[in-house]
Amino acid sequence: MTKKPLDKKSSVNEIKERFDRDVERFSDLETGQQAVVDAPIILELISKIAAGVKPDAKNLLDIGSGAGNNTISILREKPGINCDLVDISLPMLEKAKERISKEDAGEVKIFHGDFRDIDLPVSHYDLIVAAAVLHHLRDDADWERCFQKIYELLKLGGAFFVSDMVHHQHPTIHNKMWDRYGDHLESISGNEYKQKVFEYIEKEDSPRSLSYQMELMKKVGFTTVDVLHKNSCFTAFVGIKE
Repeated sequence: MTKKPLDKKSSVNEIKERFDRDVERFSDLETGQQAVVDAPIILELISKIAAGVKPDAKNLLDIGSGAGNNTISILREKPGINCDLVDISLPMLEKAKERISKEDAGEVKIFHGDFRDIDLPVSHYDLIVAAAVLHHLRDDADWERCFQKIYELLKLGGAFFVSDMVHHQHPTIHNKMWDRYGDHLESISGNEYKQKVFEYIEKEDSPRSLSYQMELMKKVGFTTVDVLHKNSCFTAFVGIKE
């Protein structure tokens, strides 16, 4: 895949419009992330580890919540927690709140807009999850501001879970991993589907490497940083604020 310059990528509004049209696809725990390699494994790992790391968790923040799959999965491991959901797509948020209302949740609040611009309570959250959303960040300053904000929103002892696509620093490794991802997409729905997914990744997304993001976690203050899972160009990892 070629790398489109950051200033040529989709705007926030263009990304919002695509997700506004795609609510139903993201409203299924089994198939909502079928383009993500090992999505069910990652969902289960984050949910179980979140409940284990913070058994006394009271407040959860889901950044880029979509239709609520990650929050629902965590609630089934850790019932009763309060859930704050942030997303640029109002239809996604409305669907998430509808679905989460059927679970054993505490208070559920929705915040419509760009996470970077929304005022949220500092040192308030026990758990923060960002699934398939940070790859929309752009330059280094954007990445650092976002990670710093997340760190400040966490309580001491709180955990920040990321699951996302990543690039790789060495071009040969990167190309091999994306070839493997292409094979995964073809196995789901053929070459046309693969090309469609690669086209919107090229248009919308600007992922960074796993090592870049883990180093950035440490730079903003996280002392415990660990990888939970990686397969091809998808990964899950965690930072704990101590």
